[in-house]
Amino acid sequence: MDAARRRRLAKAGWKAGTVQEFLDLSDEEAAFVEVKLALTAQLRSLRRRQHLSQEALAKRLGSSQSRVAKMEAGDASVSLDLLVRALLALGETPRSLGRMIGRAA
Repeated sequence: MDAARRRRLAKAGWKAGTVQEFLDLSDEEAAFVEVKLALTAQLRSLRRRQHLSQEALAKRLGSSQSRVAKMEAGDASVSLDLLVRALLALGETPRSLGRMIGRAA
């Protein structure tokens, strides 16, 4: 948000802040959210680039299409283990995953 808009909102009585402040997240919690969002975005992107359906990816993982949809949506019930396993199944390497996590955090 630009400074002029922030000033206008403050003048009108509004308070602007970050998502981290709004949700009262610790630095570690905010970093975890960023990592998970980066992994879900990469999963969706990689699956689409490979022209795979969610169902096809689910078969590779021994899972269901609805679970893959939850993975791509960043659902809280999806573990990091499952996200990493899915990315590896799509051809990501441990090194590329490490770089991705490093950029997100």
